[in-house]
Amino acid sequence: MSTKTLQIPTADGQADAFAAYPDRGGQHPGVLLYTDVFGVRPELEEKARELAEHGYYVLVPNLYYRHGTAPVVELPEHIGEEIRHAVISQLMPWVETHTTERILRDADAYLRFLTAQPEVSTGPVGVIGYCMGAALAMRTATAHPGQVAAVAGFHPGFLLTDAPDSPHRLIPELTAQVHLGLSENDMPPEAITELNQALDAAGVGYTTEIYPGTVHGFTMSDTDAFNASALQRHWDRLIPLLDRTLTGS
Repeated sequence: MSTKTLQIPTADGQADAFAAYPDRGGQHPGVLLYTDVFGVRPELEEKARELAEHGYYVLVPNLYYRHGTAPVVELPEHIGEEIRHAVISQLMPWVETHTTERILRDADAYLRFLTAQPEVSTGPVGVIGYCMGAALAMRTATAHPGQVAAVAGFHPGFLLTDAPDSPHRLIPELTAQVHLGLSENDMPPEAITELNQALDAAGVGYTTEIYPGTVHGFTMSDTDAFNASALQRHWDRLIPLLDRTLTGS
């Protein structure tokens, strides 16, 4: 498995990114991975490596590239509850400037760059997101229905809001197969019902699942929210989804 750091040309500059892909040569299906609020760091790089071991070219862009290269704030090896709020407070001004217009503009650039890589095969791509990245993944999938065949979100945030352009209101544009892995405190039951109704109406294949015994952030081993069995459950759902939609296996 090979890794490298790349620079993605965007309308607003150069976005630094991490990429992992098989080292056996040839071309591989592309996967765009959106990070959680804490951004690109060893934890997310390890997830990209794991996917690469399964035969995928995985691109992990720095969502905060307008403010510096990753990591844009100093992150400890373990983001414990005692410092979590302080770190998020540092990042929130940048999160709040990440408007829908910017998200879609970046998504165009990321997908264009991903599919142009010589190690990436022609055909559909998958998009994955963690925490706030799940909403970015859904926006990318609904904006590129002919290109994105799989979308997965884990412990998602901001999928269903009161905003006129809330991601769930765009689901009628969706054609990708979907898996959403929720913690027990991510969404109230009525919000999950509304989300499922939108997915039903879109006629896409999907699963929304509450992972038992979890709290928000359960896939991230560098946080106190980590749940090892839920992380494995996430792989057990994600890999078959990508294999089915991107490789036909």
